[in-house]
Amino acid sequence: MGALDGRVAIITGAGRGLGREHALLFASEGARVVVNDLGGDMHGEGGDPSAAMQTVEEIKAMGGDAVVNGENVADWNGAQRLVQQAIDSFGDLHVLVNNAGILRDRVIINMTEAEWDAVITVHLKGHFAPTHHAAVYWREQAKAGNDVRASIVHTTSTSGLFANPGQANYDSAKSGIATLSQVCAKELTRYGVRSNAIAPGARTRLTEATPGLGDAVKAPEVGFDVWHPANVSPFVAYLATADCPITGECFLVQGGKVQRAQSWKAAEMIEKADRWTVEELADAAPKLVPAK
Repeated sequence: MGALDGRVAIITGAGRGLGREHALLFASEGARVVVNDLGGDMHGEGGDPSAAMQTVEEIKAMGGDAVVNGENVADWNGAQRLVQQAIDSFGDLHVLVNNAGILRDRVIINMTEAEWDAVITVHLKGHFAPTHHAAVYWREQAKAGNDVRASIVHTTSTSGLFANPGQANYDSAKSGIATLSQVCAKELTRYGVRSNAIAPGARTRLTEATPGLGDAVKAPEVGFDVWHPANVSPFVAYLATADCPITGECFLVQGGKVQRAQSWKAAEMIEKADRWTVEELADAAPKLVPAK
């Protein structure tokens, strides 16, 4: 018996990298998988279904069940068709893993409007659109009296959580995704839906192209490869299990490490019983920032 027996999962961006590893592990644990991938390069250009087809072929070769989907997850109607394909192909939907993404790195003063829009669209809207359509389906199932034990796993990034220079578009989108996941957890729990986010540390086309990471993510000649993308997939699969109790959280996942990330929280405060003046703040406000 696999941990995901009977579960139907959509995994976006599953032609390569993290998504591919997720899809292979999900299938090995008994899930039926919709392998979504537009097939573009890491900048979002072009389209080639061969990578997604290869993932599906690997799943079928191991005795699993999977279908290819080539929709653009940032397209509203395409995201709806993606969700509907899972239902039409396998009769239900239990898991949505939002993973697809692109990079167009540039410092702020050089970044173009098109580079900003493309990354925000693919990452943030590309997480929201499938989530919306999946949530609508799960709400209908819950209102019909069916037992819904669904899971959404969003993919944020350490760049989004802690900020990485040269990636303002990517960081902003990934930070938004972490917050979106929390909103999903709060809004959708009434329908039997859990939502969590992961910030993976893994060797992919995107991390290999990230400034300062190219050499760091290379596979070692000997020993444990902490950057191998397959290391991340078991925790994603756990979050996708029917009985997982966790929701509304964000986790850093790399190698053999899983660490919960705290979201924004209140810290130092100054206060008075009246409106501040600028002069008073010039004296008091520096106390809000801990000395370095």
